[in-house]
Amino acid sequence: MTSPLTILPDPPPPPTAIGLIAGGGRLPTLVAEGLREAGHPVHGLGLSGMYDPELPLLCDSFRNVGLLRVGGWGKALRRLGVHHAIMVGNVDKARIHHDPLKLIRSTPDFRTLVIWYRKLRHDRRSHALLRAVADELDRSGVALIDSTMSIGNQLATSGVMTRRKPTADQMADIQFVWPLLTETLRLDIGQAIAVRDRDVIAVEAVEGTDRMIKRVSGLCKAKGWTLCKGARAGHDRRSDVPTVGLDTIKNLYDNGGRCLALAAGDVIMLDKPYLLDLADEMGIAVIGVPIGPSSSATIRDDIPTRD
Repeated sequence: MTSPLTILPDPPPPPTAIGLIAGGGRLPTLVAEGLREAGHPVHGLGLSGMYDPELPLLCDSFRNVGLLRVGGWGKALRRLGVHHAIMVGNVDKARIHHDPLKLIRSTPDFRTLVIWYRKLRHDRRSHALLRAVADELDRSGVALIDSTMSIGNQLATSGVMTRRKPTADQMADIQFVWPLLTETLRLDIGQAIAVRDRDVIAVEAVEGTDRMIKRVSGLCKAKGWTLCKGARAGHDRRSDVPTVGLDTIKNLYDNGGRCLALAAGDVIMLDKPYLLDLADEMGIAVIGVPIGPSSSATIRDDIPTRD
């Protein structure tokens, strides 16, 4: 069942202080840079053992917090006079599934235990976790806002974004698999599908896109397959925005992928100009697929390429 669309608060004007709850990866750093450029003071909460070491240098204040100590996040931000926050970055759910004792060793606080018991015992999907965290922050007077507000220039756009165009076979593969991906996203199974010669090779699950790409190489020895990636139906832009980066392009190349199709406006492309340059260098075509009721019918092989 598709979850209802979440209506987010309007982004506050600068110089309103913004909290940044940061997981792993490059995205929190780009968000912090974008917020600072827009004139917002940034107060960071970095999830222990996950955040980029560069991130504290970009924040007006910074504090290390535990992943399972959600009750303290809102209190820490309110003490700084922060009423709006962005939550971005990787949290490796696969590692938690692999090591359930991690939950115990992390020593959850009381509010996290209450959230787990009341809301997450029977549904630990990403959007359920996000909604529970957002509700808890709201109790503390901190509203989560659109995580892409400061990085609009990093989103996928419609059409071919690289100088290299997809081949006719790759375009046919995208046409074939996009309705399947749309249904997979609606069912909240995963965010990506690998396809070659109108045959589905792999569907992303809890392992994430990078591990799925490596799995594809064991199933398909032929080069030239296509990765299609989008966002869960009704996805919550407070945090649930799919992301690709330079490592995605490198992994695609190393494992035989030669085309990347992304849902336009729904996928973040980290360091987008460098990503597209690297894709051209490695011979990987990158195309943005417009999203709508009949989006698959609008995918054409004559879309203008990047200058």
